[in-house]
Amino acid sequence: MDGEDPVFIARRITIAASEDVGLANPQALVIANSAMQAVHMIGMPEARIILAEAAVYVANSPKSNATYLGINKAMGDVSSKYTGEIPMHIRNAPANGMEEAGYGVGYKYPHDYPGHKVEQQYLPDEMLGTKYYIPDENIK
Repeated sequence: MDGEDPVFIARRITIAASEDVGLANPQALVIANSAMQAVHMIGMPEARIILAEAAVYVANSPKSNATYLGINKAMGDVSSKYTGEIPMHIRNAPANGMEEAGYGVGYKYPHDYPGHKVEQQYLPDEMLGTKYYIPDENIK
């Protein structure tokens, strides 16, 4: 067989769906992943049709790399500086005695509030004000 491995092409389409399209069209990742699985199961020559459909769908999707940029920034912070400790009120207390140590004390369960949102601190003090995910104009 001539040319590139069809599974490799499907992988690249799936990566583009996540890295380049992102949340501007989350369905692109679903279609690309389904295409990758189908290509793996079916093989050539029919896989060319699956690859073409996935490639065209991803290529024609609106693009946003906001999630990609955000996770890279977060990973950079974790590897390059002290990011603080998880606030005690959002720490899980699965064992006896942990609540007495302050784990989970004062936690506000968002689903108990209107709109399922509540103001409370989730980031460590050292990271307050840090934003990783910044939606762009293509994310609705």
